[in-house]
Amino acid sequence: MTKTLAAPGTTGSTTTAGRGKRPRPPFGVSVVAILAVLIALVALIPLGYVAVMTVATGWDTAVSLVFRARVGELLLNTVLLMVVTVPLCLVLGVGGAWLVERTTLKGHKWWAVLLAAPLAIPAFVNSYAWVSAVPSMGGLWSGVLIATLSYFPLVYIPAAATLSRLDPAIEQSAASLGLGAWRAFFRVVLPQLRIAMTGGALLVSLHLLAEYGAFAMIRFDTFTTAIMVQYQSTFNGTAGNMLASVLVFFCLILLVMEVRGRGTARYARVGSGAQARALRLPLRAYQLPAQLSLLVLTALAFGLPLTFVLRWIYAGGPDIWSADEFLPSLLQTLGYGVAGAAATTVVAFPMAYLAVRRPSLFSKALELSNYVTSSMPGIVVGLAFVTVSIRMAPNLYQTTGLLVAAYVLLFLPRALVNIRSGLAQAPKELDEAAQALGKPPLLAFIRVTLRLTAPAAAGGAALVFLGIVNELTATLLLSPNGTRTLATEFWSKSSEIDYAGAAPYALLMILISAPMTYLLFQQSKKAAGQ
Repeated sequence: MTKTLAAPGTTGSTTTAGRGKRPRPPFGVSVVAILAVLIALVALIPLGYVAVMTVATGWDTAVSLVFRARVGELLLNTVLLMVVTVPLCLVLGVGGAWLVERTTLKGHKWWAVLLAAPLAIPAFVNSYAWVSAVPSMGGLWSGVLIATLSYFPLVYIPAAATLSRLDPAIEQSAASLGLGAWRAFFRVVLPQLRIAMTGGALLVSLHLLAEYGAFAMIRFDTFTTAIMVQYQSTFNGTAGNMLASVLVFFCLILLVMEVRGRGTARYARVGSGAQARALRLPLRAYQLPAQLSLLVLTALAFGLPLTFVLRWIYAGGPDIWSADEFLPSLLQTLGYGVAGAAATTVVAFPMAYLAVRRPSLFSKALELSNYVTSSMPGIVVGLAFVTVSIRMAPNLYQTTGLLVAAYVLLFLPRALVNIRSGLAQAPKELDEAAQALGKPPLLAFIRVTLRLTAPAAAGGAALVFLGIVNELTATLLLSPNGTRTLATEFWSKSSEIDYAGAAPYALLMILISAPMTYLLFQQSKKAAGQ
């Protein structure tokens, strides 16, 4: 008979489960592990597709297709785009975060939101607005302008969150050693932003590799635009497959560079007492230049696209708001967004559970497989699913299920990171107590862990929904016949130079994306303890 103990000041028996034992998973460890492995195997389909197609091409053919003038041109365009755009995004993102979080900038709370607002405007909508303003736009520098204005918030948001929780004692120590404000910033503050900067730079780089609509609209060729042209002309020809393999190789290099750049240093505060409130650096004579700089930046990144969308809506008149035109697209977009967000959130739970409650090299490897796949452009994932479904399961080709599966793979980390954080904040002891009181593992998980994780899961689902609303390339390749999402209808009409007809779809995407962008901003502030 198992001996029971009562806690001091209580009566009755306690758990027969020994202290320190982990709560049993809702379906058992083996079932959760099997589910996670199956998810990882499906996630590796795009990478396996690229590897198989590269090998099947043959060495001689592969060499002739990769080492040719066209690939060199695409490589030069892509490298130049990244070399120029990523540093600009770092400067704007970090500079804006520093002004908002660490200076006496007037209206800094309003600027904090406005600098994140451009994320609500898809890059291809931004390009559409700039082409409307300057029809002659095209080439590298136009691509740099549009990409920088679209993606600098990806650096700004994590940099602002890091600065807001940075211990001011570090800067005070630097000042006591005789370092001025600028020297302290470059020698003390900037190194503390290393993780935020490398992570933001990785996100910007991956978006640059994956973006299709924004660059196609200004006639700037990248690997993604070239792959789409190859697919449309030869339906997944060998040349397109080899371009995809080069693109995936680029993505893997970026992942390795981000891991090495991030390093293993710790940036957490250790010590007794509460963290002091940071003293804001007075701007004095720089107040007006700072205000004007942020005004110009937000006007170009958010004000101009929104203005031209509204201008085209006004020019189109009431006729462009025919419910028969935009209502089916709106409903299908919302339907795919909700279905994809729900499926992604459910799929993320087994892997997040293993990562938090059963951490091991095995769980880390499973998690890494999803990050590798999500780093691939949507066009590569789409091509992989097209090829695999046609050859192995023709009935799945151009079905809703296949498109939702592609969304799951593309946006799984958005849900995984949030659910993992939520599970980490749900004490496993509560699950143990529920099971000790006789609740089955599944019921204990639903009533305790799932309820505590729900807010984080909802945040992750919202971010997945945002990604699906603005996704273009995978939707173009995989959507069933008759599918009309806001993104695909906008692209169809803008490709026909029907800018007035495309405007309502652009506005609806912005209106749907705005709350999700604000949620992302609020999550970053919450993570910073604000």
